[in-house]
Amino acid sequence: MCSSVVPAAPAVPAFGDLENLCACHECDLLQRKVPLAPGQSARCCRCGAQLYHAPKDTLNRTLAFSLAAFILFSVANLFPILGLSIQGKHTEATLLGAVLELQKQGMGMMAGLVLFTTIVVPAMELLGLLYVLLPLKLNKKPPGQAAVFRLIQVLRPWGMIEVLMLGILVSLVKLAHMATVQPGWSLWLFGGFIFVMAATAASLDSEEIWARLGRRCPVATQQNSGAGYLTCHACGMLSYAPAGKHEQHCPRCGSVLHVRKPNSVGRCWSLLIAAMILYVPANVLPVMSTSSIVGAQVDTIMSGVIYLWVSGSWPLALLVFFASVMVPLLKLMALTLLLVTVQTGSRWRPLDRTRLYRLTEKVGRWSMVDIFVVTMLVALVDVRPLAAVQAGPGAIAFGAVVVLTMVAAMSFDPRLIWDSVQENVHSR
Repeated sequence: MCSSVVPAAPAVPAFGDLENLCACHECDLLQRKVPLAPGQSARCCRCGAQLYHAPKDTLNRTLAFSLAAFILFSVANLFPILGLSIQGKHTEATLLGAVLELQKQGMGMMAGLVLFTTIVVPAMELLGLLYVLLPLKLNKKPPGQAAVFRLIQVLRPWGMIEVLMLGILVSLVKLAHMATVQPGWSLWLFGGFIFVMAATAASLDSEEIWARLGRRCPVATQQNSGAGYLTCHACGMLSYAPAGKHEQHCPRCGSVLHVRKPNSVGRCWSLLIAAMILYVPANVLPVMSTSSIVGAQVDTIMSGVIYLWVSGSWPLALLVFFASVMVPLLKLMALTLLLVTVQTGSRWRPLDRTRLYRLTEKVGRWSMVDIFVVTMLVALVDVRPLAAVQAGPGAIAFGAVVVLTMVAAMSFDPRLIWDSVQENVHSR
């Protein structure tokens, strides 16, 4: 369902009109809101981005799913994910234990990345949701709820339990040929956690929560290119931008408002160039080395893909090749294309470029699968003198590439794509 475009937005519309308007966060088109039935969503008429949706009974359902997810996540971190038996020796790995093993091997940066994406972010997201939703259910308003809800939205792309599960699946295939692997309770609990978190995201109506949390203000907080409005990227509120005021904060969530993300192109180029430089060592240097009584073996990302292919697991081989080799490369190429076309003021296929950006932003996190494979193998294969796995420098470089490309995509402002096809072009 698509909301209708405002035919001619007045320069200073009446304040009452602002609640009925929204600006697309990807192309900045000002549009009128339309009422939705439960389960429906509204999309931008120009670029197809989702503007808002209307889930059923968002407060109660999201609170219930959040509580269930918190219980599953808490218990899952208490038990082993996998167990390994080889020639009478047995090892087990918990998620936190795997992080500590990386730290023990001197891979502090990699350990911190795994800890942040699989434990810290999911825990903060769940605790934040409970801090926001439970008091709302009880008609209470503790301090800082708006800031906490804003933080949840910032952290959400960095929670990667589902990518971890794919990494565990790849680890199972690799280990099945050398030892007996037993799935632990946490494996099933994390699987349930993924489904419950998906239900949590589907049932959450951010607009309704912001409406319950927000500080009411007679002036709205979003600005459209040609109408003198500012769009808050945190809570989506529209506000009028008074002339001559250089910095303005969203009256609902407190975020600093900008016509466009400050220095978006420059920051994106810096991150992108750094990722390009690290992409070479990430694919050339070993991501892990295996030592055993029969010798030593060094693996790069491509040798891992070849191993999966030769062992008969070609679907996983293709999946890992696409996620770990092609996705980072395609992200680098896609962001380069977007930056060049924006800087040259190109009017070439703005809709297709917006879709390319949307895809680039969503798929980048799945490249972390190889990092999680190395993490699980390091934690499990520690049965000296029979076998041991050591993380390699390639894993650090690869993790840096994933993080840099994700931050680069987040730094890019897709509204710049449409500035060249509009009458009013904002300063970049």
